[in-house]
Amino acid sequence: MTCARSLMAALLALAVEGNSFLVVPGGGPMADLVRDIYSRGHLSQEAAHWMAVLAMEQYAYFLADGNKAVLTREICRPKKDCSVQVLLPYHVLIENDRGLLHNWDYTSDAVAALVAAQLSAPLIKATDVDGVMLDGKVVSEVPANRMRGHKSCVDQGTIDLLCGPLKGNSIWVLNGTDVQQFCTALKSKEGGTIIKG
Repeated sequence: MTCARSLMAALLALAVEGNSFLVVPGGGPMADLVRDIYSRGHLSQEAAHWMAVLAMEQYAYFLADGNKAVLTREICRPKKDCSVQVLLPYHVLIENDRGLLHNWDYTSDAVAALVAAQLSAPLIKATDVDGVMLDGKVVSEVPANRMRGHKSCVDQGTIDLLCGPLKGNSIWVLNGTDVQQFCTALKSKEGGTIIKG
């Protein structure tokens, strides 16, 4: 949350240069609260799933607050007059969750992967690490099947999707905490890790 608004400002600046972004929010601390309640045995898996999706929706409002990003209930490419949009995922998923399993293996990463695939758009995950580490170093590219069972910044549900129904798609993991580095990577198309399905 500490760098989210700076990252949103950077996306808006990149939009002025002709880029467009549909932001799929994570769940942030609201989803962490749901995980905590679930881990204490006070929630069913089904209730926890929908509460976590609602946490994503709350975080969407945080991301759009105070800037020119537009909240949307549609999976569509942003229009020219609002080239940075933030998805309200609950409204989309309650109508059709696209076969998303309702467990903690499938988080906002999996939602974003399904959205990107539907739009035939690249998926960029802004996170707090420089990429995926294997054998003690960040790798520039890795096949999704090598990530099965490997704990990383990308959930296992997304890995399963990339190895199955979303084979042929990829996710580009970039550090979003350093906004300048993030923008440089986007412009140069270098840095981070690409996980290929």
